[in-house]
Amino acid sequence: MSLAESIKQTVMSGAEGVEKAAQKATSNAKQAQLADFTLDYTKDRGIATHFGVLQSDTDTSLKAGVRGPTLIEDTHAREKITHFDHERIPERVVHARGAGAHGYFKLHTPIPEVTYAPVLNDTSLTTPTFVRFSTVGGSRGSADTVRDVRGFATRFYTQEGNWDVVGNNDPVFFIQESIKFPDLIHAVKPEPHNEIPQA
Repeated sequence: MSLAESIKQTVMSGAEGVEKAAQKATSNAKQAQLADFTLDYTKDRGIATHFGVLQSDTDTSLKAGVRGPTLIEDTHAREKITHFDHERIPERVVHARGAGAHGYFKLHTPIPEVTYAPVLNDTSLTTPTFVRFSTVGGSRGSADTVRDVRGFATRFYTQEGNWDVVGNNDPVFFIQESIKFPDLIHAVKPEPHNEIPQA
């Protein structure tokens, strides 16, 4: 070992010793006792994609501008949403509890200034319809009276094909980033094996 390497090693070991002494002096006795046996796994690791690529930010999507749309190039967001969409855990299905009814839609007043769709312009048509109302967070066995977001889904069986209209009773949606939606659902839905909520 050269003289320069020897000096560098001595300085490095001295710096580590000073750092450990400073940590012990500023912490309580139990933390000082555990300092030599503690490893911080988050220092060199982080959340990774399925391909092992580390992600520096998992809470925001790649967008075109400050308020622009999410870009298709955001492979992490696409991977996370795709993984969420393919989960088939019955206890975590959104809008799982609800009731629906079949019926017919009969137009009263046409609106050609808004659309040219025959279902909203031809008053002679009678369109078969299915409507469903549901709670968002309620899982199996939950009460219908709890405070929860309510949702609806309406399907019009038109001559041009099926037309779906869906929504929630929120004036403003509670999250702005779509990449956070799976985390929100996982937080309010129960674990499948013990039905205890995750958050």
